[in-house]
Amino acid sequence: MFIKELILYIVQAIVDSPDKVSISVIEGAQTEVLELTVAKSDLGKVIGKKGRNIQAIRTILSAVSAKIKKRVVLELIE
Repeated sequence: MFIKELILYIVQAIVDSPDKVSISVIEGAQTEVLELTVAKSDLGKVIGKKGRNIQAIRTILSAVSAKIKKRVVLELIE
């Protein structure tokens, strides 16, 4: 699935510990949930100031998911 690789690429570019980034996919009939896990020290970098980074990633995700006609949700796991 190219969406998983896209999000993985973006998040690994932001964080200090790219080897600790992992994404698990939970697939449903019309919805996919991506659970993003990063190192505790990198949580602030992924979220960004006032949540701007995570919101930008979710915006990109919604644009890509609209193209494949499937709803994709990104959850940040602490």
